[in-house]
Amino acid sequence: MRKIFLSVMFVLAVTVAVFAGGVQETNVKEATQIYFWHAFSDAPRSGWIQDRADEFNASQDDFRIIVEAKGSYRDTLQAAVLADKQGDAPHIVQVFEVGSQLAFDTGIFKPIAEIGSFDTSDYIKPVLNYYTINGKVNSIPFNSSSPVLYINRDKMVEAGFDANYVPATFSDVIKVLEVAKAKGVLGAKYSMNLHGWFYEQWMAEQGAMMVNNGNGRDDRATETLLDSSPSVKIGNFMSELAKKDLYTYTGKLEDWGGSDAIFQEGKAMMHVTSTADLGNISSAVNGKFNLGAGFLPIADGVERNGTVIGGASVWVAKNHPDNELTASCDFILYMTNTKNMVSWHKLTGYYPVRTSSIKVLTAEGWFDSDVNQIVAFDQLLATKTNKATAGAIAGTLLENRSIIEMAFQKIIQGGDVKAALSEAKILSDAKLAEYNANF
Repeated sequence: MRKIFLSVMFVLAVTVAVFAGGVQETNVKEATQIYFWHAFSDAPRSGWIQDRADEFNASQDDFRIIVEAKGSYRDTLQAAVLADKQGDAPHIVQVFEVGSQLAFDTGIFKPIAEIGSFDTSDYIKPVLNYYTINGKVNSIPFNSSSPVLYINRDKMVEAGFDANYVPATFSDVIKVLEVAKAKGVLGAKYSMNLHGWFYEQWMAEQGAMMVNNGNGRDDRATETLLDSSPSVKIGNFMSELAKKDLYTYTGKLEDWGGSDAIFQEGKAMMHVTSTADLGNISSAVNGKFNLGAGFLPIADGVERNGTVIGGASVWVAKNHPDNELTASCDFILYMTNTKNMVSWHKLTGYYPVRTSSIKVLTAEGWFDSDVNQIVAFDQLLATKTNKATAGAIAGTLLENRSIIEMAFQKIIQGGDVKAALSEAKILSDAKLAEYNANF
């Protein structure tokens, strides 16, 4: 009897405990999940994002940021659009800068300016300017960069120039390289990844539009301007470099790493690439030669106008409850706050996008340790805010880049500049017309 009694009491105790546990579970409020899809596959950058999400999650109980890497920029945007059609869109999506019109046209995103309120005054104007469409800030800048000129100062001295000399124009670049070549300086070359992004920068520096209707800012772009006079100036520069055997690249289109390697190995005197590569290039050079940096050289006879921001921003998908949209915006603002943008810049070399972050970095003496660090910021802050530096907005900019790259490959192989650019315009206009037919 005693054993039976104890057994019954044990069952009752377990039943009560389970029941009590069930009641307790129903009283615990589960955090609402907020999904953030991004395009970084490397551990440092994706890990940094995850750390910010963990911090945000620990700061409150109502929402939980779930971070997912979804492949390339193009893959990430396409996956978001498909998910929205299936009624399961992520909340936050990282979109590359030339995908801004595509993101806008999908209709799945809500402008950040329409979600609560946030102070835009601390964001660097040329950066925020790119992501302002129809007078509204549509997304918040995240990983932002622009190109600068990297210089092998040892070769510069060997050629007879001051170590701190920075060629300001296309003709200055050619002059330095010709002098260096005549003096027998090894690697008297200009290296650059053959990428349409640099063409876009040189157009902006001339105050020139890439597409009509105010670079697509006044109205939807219907025509590219690839055969314009500013465009021809860029083509002539690349043509002259090639004809005089002063240009070098890997032979592949969009070969970032390969082009960097040419410069890092001392096979080029000057190199143009992203500000975000400064850390990697500095580490690779590591005392092999004296590394310098300067503003992007521009076309002769024009006033420096500024560069176009590159990189990506983060957008908020609209088909979610208001409280989830607000939470999404709160996380983005946390991820891009002053402190975090300082951390982001130190890790990656991307701009911190906030002027307050630059002040913190300056106060810490960050720029004192490497004078090349300040060059990119000086160039960005000197950029004029206008439609040229805002960058072109069109649904086919990614295709345009590929077309431009193929045109410039023809040019450096000896092709006629105007003919190559005219052909590029015809191809790009056809792509744009095909895209616009959907709207």
